[in-house]
Amino acid sequence: MRFKEKLFMDHWQLEKEGPINIVVFGDSITHGCVETDVFDYDTVYWNRLRKKIMEVRNYVPINIINAGLEGTTAKYSLSRVEAQVLSHHPDVIIICFGLNDVNGTLEEYLESLKLIFDKCKKSDAEIVFMTPNMLNTYVAEDVLEQHKEYATVTADYQNNGKMDLFMSSAVALAEKMQISVCDCYCKWKELSREKDITLCLANRINHPTREMHELFAESLFETLFKGL
Repeated sequence: MRFKEKLFMDHWQLEKEGPINIVVFGDSITHGCVETDVFDYDTVYWNRLRKKIMEVRNYVPINIINAGLEGTTAKYSLSRVEAQVLSHHPDVIIICFGLNDVNGTLEEYLESLKLIFDKCKKSDAEIVFMTPNMLNTYVAEDVLEQHKEYATVTADYQNNGKMDLFMSSAVALAEKMQISVCDCYCKWKELSREKDITLCLANRINHPTREMHELFAESLFETLFKGL
């Protein structure tokens, strides 16, 4: 039974099928990190998404399993797929990697994403690849002193097109593998035409402000409920 069908289950169907399980799989953004060493699970995108789904219908329980981990990459998360994602028998798997992967090679990133997609496709879950936010475009005055060197690196990734290439290539891979895409990165790029993106990052490097998590939640909601 697909996600949208399960959402409208009656008592007897719920007794047979059980609640809806959504696993979110990614890095620090999914983990819930905003400022350095600060985690906010109330305002993170997946909690906002859950509330939006419950506004459609609140009879069927929605379980969000958070398999996000700060500092990780697609490559280093390959070993986590079975135990932390598939073991929960998810109805929906939301995958979001890229912010840390950009420190490595494009080939390694795409190969790892492909393996994650392959593993997840063996389940009955609906799979969504969500692209992350943009990186900073300059070193902000209020970035923490110990992070200024890395902020210089990430600004270069964003400004020289490396982050753009990683995201466009990942989207192309997902589409080729018939994985649904929620392209939030594209929305951030559009937003950057009129807003200072660096100020939309809580740590001024790669963690969206609490308010910007709403963009992810709205985009995922639109993706999941497309055609409803």
